[in-house]
Amino acid sequence: MKGTYLGEFEEVVLLAVAIRAGDAYGAAIVSEIEQQMGRAVNLGAVHSALNRLQEKGLVTSQMGGVTQERGGRRKRLYSVTGAGRRALEEIRVLRNQMWDAIPKAAWS
Repeated sequence: MKGTYLGEFEEVVLLAVAIRAGDAYGAAIVSEIEQQMGRAVNLGAVHSALNRLQEKGLVTSQMGGVTQERGGRRKRLYSVTGAGRRALEEIRVLRNQMWDAIPKAAWS
């Protein structure tokens, strides 16, 4: 397993996979990010991030069933691993600590 440092985009993709629990495939992840962040996202960039997250052991994937809407093609479905959940929680704790450390006077 590679290191668990996450870039901003990897973090966003990992969060989108967690949000789409059970239905996280490329196009759905793109849609989730665009909806949540109001930011256009390239499907290829999402797939690259998913590959890196999988190499780091933060997500796993499996092939879903055949669907008519996809012309009989199967979707690759992603899910967050235990290590992925821990990484997200560590990121949340760190960010909250840093936000809490900003002196109140800095906002005046």
